[in-house]
Amino acid sequence: MPTLSMFLGILIKMNWKDAGQHNQPHFHAFYGEYEASFSLDGEILAGEFPKKQAAFVRAWALIHEEELAANWRLALDGEETFRIDPLR
Repeated sequence: MPTLSMFLGILIKMNWKDAGQHNQPHFHAFYGEYEASFSLDGEILAGEFPKKQAAFVRAWALIHEEELAANWRLALDGEETFRIDPLR
């Protein structure tokens, strides 16, 4: 699962190899032992994530929602995703 971005100890990844097998566009966030799936607008779909870090992920997703959607489309076409700037 390629890394799209890293910030504040959070890794953001999108599994481009099996994107066509999932219904809702999403990405995965990792922080320590926590992992969660997020919608492209930053809402938690599955998993657990600390509230503070989830708020950072949501803010990042809202800023980069168009880039996340473009990456999702690339993933659906079986193409590699591109990196997205971290939260600053």
